[in-house]
Amino acid sequence: MKFDYDLFVIGGGSGGVRAGRLAASEAGAKVALAEEYRMGGTCVIRGCVPKKLMVFASAYSGANADARAYGWSDASIGTFDWPHFKAKLDAELDRLENIYRTNLAKAGVEIFNARAEMVDAHTVKLSSGETFTAKHILIAVGGRPFTPDFEGSDLTITSNDIFNLEKLPRSILIVGGGFIACEFACILNGLGVEVTQFYRGAQILRGFDDEARGHVADLVRERGVDLHVGTDVMKIEKDDQGLFVKCTTGHDHHFDAVMYATGRVPNTDNLGLENTGVELGRRGEIIVDDYSQTAVPSIYAVGDVTDRINLTPVAIREGAAFVDTVFHGKPTKADHELVASAVFTQPELGTVGMTEEEAREQEPIEVYSATFRAMQTGFAEREDRVMMKLIVSQATRVVLGCHIVADNAGEMIQLAAIAVKMGATKEDFDRTVAVHPTMTEELVTMKVPTRTA
Repeated sequence: MKFDYDLFVIGGGSGGVRAGRLAASEAGAKVALAEEYRMGGTCVIRGCVPKKLMVFASAYSGANADARAYGWSDASIGTFDWPHFKAKLDAELDRLENIYRTNLAKAGVEIFNARAEMVDAHTVKLSSGETFTAKHILIAVGGRPFTPDFEGSDLTITSNDIFNLEKLPRSILIVGGGFIACEFACILNGLGVEVTQFYRGAQILRGFDDEARGHVADLVRERGVDLHVGTDVMKIEKDDQGLFVKCTTGHDHHFDAVMYATGRVPNTDNLGLENTGVELGRRGEIIVDDYSQTAVPSIYAVGDVTDRINLTPVAIREGAAFVDTVFHGKPTKADHELVASAVFTQPELGTVGMTEEEAREQEPIEVYSATFRAMQTGFAEREDRVMMKLIVSQATRVVLGCHIVADNAGEMIQLAAIAVKMGATKEDFDRTVAVHPTMTEELVTMKVPTRTA
């Protein structure tokens, strides 16, 4: 059968763009890509990149006090100008999107600014009315924020909407306890918004190391976020004072805005997958094997739409592995083991490997943990406390996990992840000479276990 394209990619996020570009430029494939919104996907347009720029902006809120503590008597950064920041943010996102489009075009990928839906295992139909066939189809449409249905849910916003606000609210309730909720609670708090956070569970950041998540929660509260756990919204009503939120614990209050960050779901609705035989999981995720292939041999999927590890670098690796498998004849599995991650709260949480709870279920372990005031913030008389933690196998001495709570923990964990990924032992860490004075020297100077389990 003759096809219009060797590969048709649905979705212009990081995973789809990487796969399409590599298939065209390195394998010589005839490739098309359809994106209904903006090139770059969640990460570039409404996720990692704009969020991290907001993290940077929000971190300056304490600069005046810190500078005065270090002797700068006339230090003043004034007040935060949201319209100024937003204009620069929009320009930066436009620049990045243009880079994505330019690189695809240079590789020879044909771009369609349209929504694509599946007709059958080899055919896609665009919202423009055009229909194309492809030998292989890659679905990389990502995910979207999930908001539960309740009385007043239509009055809420999500993380997608934050970047498009014309002005910042004076007060906001953020509902959720995952990394997105916690990050935006810290960001908006740093930008001068009065932030309240509700989470229905017992502690925020479920799935992360218990000691680390407790440490983050304490520091977030100390920095001004009014965090309530074991608390959920019952209903929201709009009146002349704003949005009145009635909750399960009696902390009823008015807010200017309510943002829900209660998880994300794969974007598989209305894709026409029912026409193909592609299998979906309980949450709507596309079921794939280790090579990102679905139950239909011609259809593959990568990234958040598969709900494996929902991180941009993982989607990029999956896209590259797909090209190696399908177009270079080298069956390649994307490596999902020991993937490091960071939560950009204030302070940040960086993590790689097992939590203490996961590790002690597997085998006897030693835990090395230290909490202390960092030199820079201690001198400024801030109460922030750094946490460094290693989880070590008693039998093999291999470092099973590393967890850091500190300013710039995301930068630190990237380097620690190399050692953990290589299978470094505690003795390898011990043999490493410390860089002094730094926060991370603690990782190589903790000699006595805090506890065993």
